Amino acid sequence: MDRPRTDRSRWNWLLLIPIVVPLLTFLYNHDEPRLAGFPMFYWLQFAFILLGVGTTTLVYRMTKKRGGQ
Repeated sequence: MDRPRTDRSRWNWLLLIPIVVPLLTFLYNHDEPRLAGFPMFYWLQFAFILLGVGTTTLVYRMTKKRGGQ
């Protein structure tokens, strides 16, 4: 009989990073430096999206069940 599935993995704690980092307003409460004419606030929002995608991908790959099941 199969064991019940559990989502308890230490890797899941990494999913807090894309939630907490955008809440730290002192990181992006600046006009400079500008990237292609865009203030830091705007281009850093895109960086936060990439951070979230990268973190989610990492956690998924590290926690998915191996063996083709």
